[in-house]
Amino acid sequence: MRILLTNDDGIRAPGIIALHDALIGVDPTFNKPLGSVVYPIAPLTVQSATSHGVTFHTPLMVREERMHDRMEGVAVDGRPADCVKLAITNLWPEKFGRGSMPDVVISGMNAGANVGINVIYSGTVAAALEAAFLGIPSIAVSLHLGRGKPNFELAARHARRAIEAIIAKGLPDRHACLSVNIPVTEIGMDAAQTKQYPIRVCRMNTHGLNDKYQRRVAPGGEVYYWAAGNGLDFRNTDEGSDVQEIFQRAITVTPLRYDLTKKSVLGGWAERLEGAVSAV
Repeated sequence: MRILLTNDDGIRAPGIIALHDALIGVDPTFNKPLGSVVYPIAPLTVQSATSHGVTFHTPLMVREERMHDRMEGVAVDGRPADCVKLAITNLWPEKFGRGSMPDVVISGMNAGANVGINVIYSGTVAAALEAAFLGIPSIAVSLHLGRGKPNFELAARHARRAIEAIIAKGLPDRHACLSVNIPVTEIGMDAAQTKQYPIRVCRMNTHGLNDKYQRRVAPGGEVYYWAAGNGLDFRNTDEGSDVQEIFQRAITVTPLRYDLTKKSVLGGWAERLEGAVSAV
């Protein structure tokens, strides 16, 4: 299995490095690599909350990066969706041969949960959705952060176990995208708290955030606002949703789609507008 690894925190972020090492089987927990190829193509800089933005009016500069003796890849000075688009059309076939494509795209491991409405804002999820749109199954992986220092290595072990469970009966369909969230896993936590997490398949919580902004005044007198919310303070939490399950310390798996059409109301709108003509 050939894996394209990307993220939105940047190619040198601890989350992608830990996930890379877990996938190639460096961790003694695993006795073999998950894939024959694990190739990172990720943003040069942090691109958190850039959603599905892409670059059109500036060049996408690329350079080879070596994170440590086991991990080398390509940094793209662009957004997560740019990385996937460029990887599939150019960078992957340039390295592995004309017509070659990855079997799966894994995006992450993001520093911060992507549950609820954050799925819409997430660059991590956007990279995975872009891959699914282009016909390659994808998995987005995110880590719920607490107040302590994240244990990315241990979280990556849980991520690999979740990925193994997802592909145990074969890769998902070509256009499938799954969002996986790992519960808080911190350095210093009691081993019993992090030894095993149940996996829950659940839907996305669809309630807005309680957004907060601090009003400030710059030295020159200009007024500006600074985002002060914690990103996981939702107006409501539905039973069995990804938000509820991640707070109950379960690994959440949520199937996503890129088709935003609200199919249940297509007929009603067609009936209402049938025969309408715009004349100027």
